[in-house]
Amino acid sequence: MSDASIGIARRGTMRTPLERSPWLLPLFLSVWLTLVIAPLLVLFAYSFFESRNFAMIYKPSLATWESLFTSGRFEVTVRTLRIALTVTVIELALAFPSALWLAKGGCSKTTKALVLALLTIPFFLDLSSRIIVWRGILDENGLINHVLMALHVIASPIRGMLYTEQAVHFGMIVSYFPMMVLPIYMAISVIDDTLIAAAADLGASPWRVLADIILPLSMPGILAGVVFTLGPALASWIEPNMLGGGFVNLLSNSVDSAYSALRYPVVAALSSFVILMVGLMLAVLMFLTRRFADLSTSFRNLQS
Repeated sequence: MSDASIGIARRGTMRTPLERSPWLLPLFLSVWLTLVIAPLLVLFAYSFFESRNFAMIYKPSLATWESLFTSGRFEVTVRTLRIALTVTVIELALAFPSALWLAKGGCSKTTKALVLALLTIPFFLDLSSRIIVWRGILDENGLINHVLMALHVIASPIRGMLYTEQAVHFGMIVSYFPMMVLPIYMAISVIDDTLIAAAADLGASPWRVLADIILPLSMPGILAGVVFTLGPALASWIEPNMLGGGFVNLLSNSVDSAYSALRYPVVAALSSFVILMVGLMLAVLMFLTRRFADLSTSFRNLQS
């Protein structure tokens, strides 16, 4: 028997864990449908009911969804989308150069380990604990004003740094920066340096290398960072409450108010709207990933 025949015979006898245990896939799908999809369907169904006098009215109606676009909640929705998109764009503008420097900037292993540790430490802290620190920094009697007054830069405390939309922006940027920079860093770090060196030897400028090699190959990390940032920003609750002080209302605040008033259809509609926005974002992500897949594959073929 030839070596090729032996290889074919071996491949024929080898089976994946899923093939050896065919019940794993149905079990996983059953658990996923029960614990994830079914509650979402119930939530979506609740959004088509109404509530009066703290009681549910199980009669199909579009009144709850209409109220999202005809009442003050539409302004809240637009503000939430605007803040989430703005935060995501700023995060990307800050995270990509940082990840590029960290992965390909020639920094020492000690520096890289220190920066990565600083980026991962916030994940071990409660978000509210991190945000409350910034309240003490941005407050009228906070650290910034104390330092500026001690240096005689200002004569009186600066007012308006806290409980503003800018403070909410700042809190989200600080909170979600690791979620943006780490996926981009991981994507850039696996790019083979020989591709960059070969492009430079062929006369490509640094900007051309960035546009034709680094950016396409790091696109999966960029898109993952966008998902990890835009999704939480749409559902953010701690930042607008602790840094907005009730003056910057987002969809999460509307959900909290409706839940406190026992208006469950409104809660379901607002939550469903956020889920639909995240689903739309994931659809765009899948489209862009497929769009850049061919380009990334071509560079990997050159590498091999």
